[in-house]
Amino acid sequence: MTKSPFMTLGATLAFFAVAFGAFGAHALKDSLTPYSLAIYHTAVDYQMWHAIGLIIIGIAQRQKTSNLLQKAGWFMFVGIVIFSGSLYALSLSGIKVLGAITPIGGGCFLIAWLLFAYASFKSE
Repeated sequence: MTKSPFMTLGATLAFFAVAFGAFGAHALKDSLTPYSLAIYHTAVDYQMWHAIGLIIIGIAQRQKTSNLLQKAGWFMFVGIVIFSGSLYALSLSGIKVLGAITPIGGGCFLIAWLLFAYASFKSE
């Protein structure tokens, strides 16, 4: 069985998605505008979905060693950091230029899912 960091990373990031979601729902609801709160919740949603994706990649890596899965996991992790991180920063700071960084994280997500799909199709 192959070890993978992605189950641990995914579970940790899922934990923080729940914590950040609760923080947003309770501590930030009165201090952010509805627009900023919506941005914050988008960050939480994408973080959780892609944390689950990381866990799935980790499970797949335990079944077979694959460079494609390794790359998919790292792209997904970087995507979470850039996509959700930039949206958290944007919603909390109001610095609109941070929104220009978000698509880089989205591109990482797309690459990760394509690599994962290809890895599941191809035998290495």
